[in-house]
Amino acid sequence: MNGELLWVLTLLLIAIVLFATNKLRMDVVALLIIVAFVLSGTLNLQEATAGFSDPNVILIAALFVIGDGLVRTGVAYQVGDWLVRVAGDSETKMLSLLMVAVASLGAVMSSTGVVAIFIPVVLSVAARMKTSPGRLMMPLSFAGLISGMMTLVATPPNMVVSSELVREGYRGLGFFSVTPVGIVVLILGVGYMLLTRGLLASNEPDANKEAWQRRTFRDLIRDYKLTGRARRLALRSGSPLIGKTLDELHLRARYGANVVGIERWRKFRRVMVSAFGDTELKERDVLLIDMSASDVDLREFCGEQMLEPMVLRGEYFSEQSRDVGMAEVTLVPESEVLGKSLRDMTFRSRHGLNVVGIRRNGEALPGKLVDEPLQLGDVLLVIGNWKQIRQLQQHTKYFILLNLPSEVDEMVPAVSQAPHALFCLALMVAMMLTDEVPNAIAAIIACLLMGKFRCIDMESAYKSIHWPSLLLIVGMLPFALALQKTGGIDLAVRGLMDLVGGMGPRVVLLCLFVLCAVTGLFISNTATAVLMAPIAIAAARQMELSPYPFAMIIAISASAAFMTPVSSPVNTLVLGPGNYKFGDFVKIGVPFTLLVMVVSVILVPWLFPF
Repeated sequence: MNGELLWVLTLLLIAIVLFATNKLRMDVVALLIIVAFVLSGTLNLQEATAGFSDPNVILIAALFVIGDGLVRTGVAYQVGDWLVRVAGDSETKMLSLLMVAVASLGAVMSSTGVVAIFIPVVLSVAARMKTSPGRLMMPLSFAGLISGMMTLVATPPNMVVSSELVREGYRGLGFFSVTPVGIVVLILGVGYMLLTRGLLASNEPDANKEAWQRRTFRDLIRDYKLTGRARRLALRSGSPLIGKTLDELHLRARYGANVVGIERWRKFRRVMVSAFGDTELKERDVLLIDMSASDVDLREFCGEQMLEPMVLRGEYFSEQSRDVGMAEVTLVPESEVLGKSLRDMTFRSRHGLNVVGIRRNGEALPGKLVDEPLQLGDVLLVIGNWKQIRQLQQHTKYFILLNLPSEVDEMVPAVSQAPHALFCLALMVAMMLTDEVPNAIAAIIACLLMGKFRCIDMESAYKSIHWPSLLLIVGMLPFALALQKTGGIDLAVRGLMDLVGGMGPRVVLLCLFVLCAVTGLFISNTATAVLMAPIAIAAARQMELSPYPFAMIIAISASAAFMTPVSSPVNTLVLGPGNYKFGDFVKIGVPFTLLVMVVSVILVPWLFPF
């Protein structure tokens, strides 16, 4: 082993440790890898940064935009509503249809995004059926993972494997190359979950426990005991508040008055605008204030600040539902914000939303909430602009958006453009199937058409892209080149051949699956595919066999992250709502992973002969 290879392997080990311990962000680690390769002379600048020009990076970014377009036009939510209508009260039908629907949507959308959308649906269904959410949450996450086996664009590892085939001079994978295996695994997954659901959290829900169902603003106001806490106060001419920002006024610290919204005149009507720290108050503004934590006399407060109390009817929030939204969120297990207060988190400044209620053990907490340390299991009621509420779905490292009230149906930003979004999606798939247009160009065309049809705007498009995922791919791609240049790939292939090469190609496939699945326990499946795809293709070349079954086994095993709750973001998402323990995933996930492995080793060579 030469010195350069030892350096590359050391760097790889450091990266794996950093990924596993989460001491640094994945995208930061990826950029540090590029810097280390260039400064050490292992790769030149062009080689180390080649990932930025990789067509698959562009394709993945475009797919994030297309997925967000399907959300903004309501297509994804309509699938959830259809699911509830068709399944009725049958848990078996619900589980089966849920897995099929999630796997189908995940074939063209981010699996993490699809699972996040369906978590409230599953919670609502579980409450209506009076069953434990745990009986449906794990099937939801497994279906999200299986969706990666449905199409070429379903998950980044598939595109990484296809790109590696092209780089080695072979034809890339087709749009539906992986689909036959995915369909078989999905059928197995549905049957497996129907048989093992009794091993999941099967305790009947407490009758006194909150029924997680789709409620209205009125229900949320009642459950969080907000009635009588809010005040509408208009700024009179000459008020000392005019011209100052909320941060400058310190109303919450001085008076216990939390401004949760501002009514402002725009184009001959009042609209509700979000209350940020840098929001400057204007004459004729009407402040919506939560006074629950205040012991100040309201009349004295209004006189001092020249405010005029206004009527606040019970229907107020429902009437404002086009401008202001409510939602319930909970904390992700092991979230960095556990134990911190809302003030410590600077929640309002960071997310543009106000927390107006916290429920703990099913009971609304009284008093001043801003300094209350948050605990695992707390449910927060946030209020603010619908757009900011939707963006909480992107902060899956900290929060899970649990429940959106029924008023959200009126706030899908581009619901009338749903047919156009479906047309754009169908056109993209059709172009990819013909092979006349490169996949990245087909996706870009679909994105441009979605913008033309106003399914998505530019601001939403840029925000929908998960940049850390793209940088992770960009940073890991040089590893494959570095291992190849320093002889690491050849060393790994020789070791694999010496160990099992004489036992036949199916045993080699089996070992590749195991190695890929185990590596995926410590680093992301995308990084795993980047590292394993060159080894698999080199092994096929040394055995003088077709590279396609070896490439396919890497793509499938990279998506088979069923074994632990930290193997994939979709598993982590359902951990809290499903009330799972680490051992629940091991108990259910390990046998299913072994089943998928056996089926793949049998099926892949039949579909893609050696």
